[in-house]
Amino acid sequence: MSPGALCPCGRLGPGKKPLPFARCCGRYVGHFDDTPAPDAESLMRSRYTAHTLCDARYVLDTWYVATRPDANVELDAGTKWLGLEVRDHRVVDATHAEVEFVARYRVAGRGVRLHERSRFVHEEGRWYYVEGDLL
Repeated sequence: MSPGALCPCGRLGPGKKPLPFARCCGRYVGHFDDTPAPDAESLMRSRYTAHTLCDARYVLDTWYVATRPDANVELDAGTKWLGLEVRDHRVVDATHAEVEFVARYRVAGRGVRLHERSRFVHEEGRWYYVEGDLL
């Protein structure tokens, strides 16, 4: 993705203008070792962006080890991601947070709406996705 392209996560910056990839999720996706997402919402947004880019490595690296799948995650390059809406970001305590979101995508011509409340944990200076409940 070109650095000037708008970030797939749809985060808005000053003036309610969409942020470019390089100033948004591009800081985290592909930079797991040196630039952790600063909060659970940013991590969730960057994981969404990683799905749009078929970056399975980032998705796995940001998954909490206790709940991470044993096998590699297969991301379908044929999936067309249509948008992300973050509905709520709730800090539970210093090391736990929840993010409710709706992600829309199309696969094999069929529209899908994923509505989830995800749980995150902060450990060793970095946020991780733990698991989520479909709503």
